[in-house]
Amino acid sequence: MNAAADQSAMTMLIRKLESIAALSDKERRAIQSLPGRIQNLGAQQDIVRDGDQPKHCCVILDGWACRYKLLSQGRRQILSFHISGDIPDLPSLHVPTMDHSIATLTKAVVALIPHESLRELTARHPGIAAAFWRDTLVDAGIFRAWLISLGQRSAFEHVAHLFCELYLKLQAVGLAGDHRCPLPITQADIADALGLTPVHVNRVLQEMRGRTLITLRGRMLVIQAWDELLRLSEFDPTYLQLERRAAG
Repeated sequence: MNAAADQSAMTMLIRKLESIAALSDKERRAIQSLPGRIQNLGAQQDIVRDGDQPKHCCVILDGWACRYKLLSQGRRQILSFHISGDIPDLPSLHVPTMDHSIATLTKAVVALIPHESLRELTARHPGIAAAFWRDTLVDAGIFRAWLISLGQRSAFEHVAHLFCELYLKLQAVGLAGDHRCPLPITQADIADALGLTPVHVNRVLQEMRGRTLITLRGRMLVIQAWDELLRLSEFDPTYLQLERRAAG
């Protein structure tokens, strides 16, 4: 990758890791020196497929992606959403065969980092290895939160909880502020993540607008009543384990 692309890609990775763990200057420099290959991808394009045995991990540099599982008759369950700085296939360092797929939801730019380079990095820098391990544990916390929402929250509470989560994740890497954040995903994407129909998601969004909790302006979510959204969804950010927010 060229120097500008390298700096941008690794900066987003550093922002993500520093939102959940502390990194030294030496560790930041080591991450910035990672080799990789930049790919520009279209929307709805697979990055890695169920059953693949990848030899690299992908850092999301720009755009949104998701983990998903495809069932019979084209039914899709989205397992998680991913934004800039995320490495959604980090477990492939230790689990050789993918048991789900990862795809873009929007146009995206990713940096493909060879497994060998990541293994060398973590062997030389235990602090970075600990940060990656912490990232997988945060992922597990997010899965637990989604499972609770699927099993126990109403559709309204579930959507509200998701919006709180996405806002804080985006804010942590400098992509959101003032209770405004990009939301470039479709109602069908939200439905596939929450176990709802697009029609049901639309009704929930209309109710949220009617109660002046949110506004959707193009591909931007504006949360007009943050404290009320937290209360209604019983949102507790502990599972995100955020230690700091990016400056912007």
